[in-house]
Amino acid sequence: MKDDKIAVITGGAKGIGKCIADEFRKNEAVVYVIDKAEGDHFVGNISDKTVLERFASKVIKENGHIDFLINNALPNMKGIDECSYEEFQYAISVGVTAPFYLSKLFAPHFGNNGSIINISSSRDRMSQPQTESYTAAKGGIAALTHALAVSLAGKVRVNSISPGWIETDGMIYKGADAYQQPCGRVGKPLEIANMVLFLCSDKAGFITGENICIDGGMTKLMIYHGDNGWSMNDAKL
Repeated sequence: MKDDKIAVITGGAKGIGKCIADEFRKNEAVVYVIDKAEGDHFVGNISDKTVLERFASKVIKENGHIDFLINNALPNMKGIDECSYEEFQYAISVGVTAPFYLSKLFAPHFGNNGSIINISSSRDRMSQPQTESYTAAKGGIAALTHALAVSLAGKVRVNSISPGWIETDGMIYKGADAYQQPCGRVGKPLEIANMVLFLCSDKAGFITGENICIDGGMTKLMIYHGDNGWSMNDAKL
């Protein structure tokens, strides 16, 4: 990757987003991070339209173009019993509206072989109880992906990644927690970052509008009592 490549990452201060940012830097890209957490990056809440406009303006003013946009920032997770109208709206603003608006703001400024990667979740196809705000946002960004891919055809490739259980704090899980993934373990942030860099590369030049689920096979495994260390006693009904 050439050092004049410009990568923008939302929610890049920690977790998967930080790992993605670090990998772009290792590949000599110029990285811009926006996150609401304090730090050595653009600090701002991406649910705010004016924040998005100021951030995009800064990136373009300083570089004149962008190559990669990674929409990674996390929406909140609240369920139907407790989630207020405003909290649900906030989740959609962070998880769907901000990715849409940043894509719109940056669209005229993408260089050749530009790429947008939206970080969805395996929750775009499966759920736990009381996760409506997060799940709706992740389902929305997965659908937004193929819509943008068609609208930006010939200009920018747009794909999404749906991580499953990714451990961001270094914990090691054993037993049923591990074996509910056919790969036999929980995932690592680098495994998501590696796919981001691949999808942004020329090697993925014929891939657009796609959603790639990286979950160790978890969404493909049907679990019944006695399977893979799982017991009905483990279930919280």
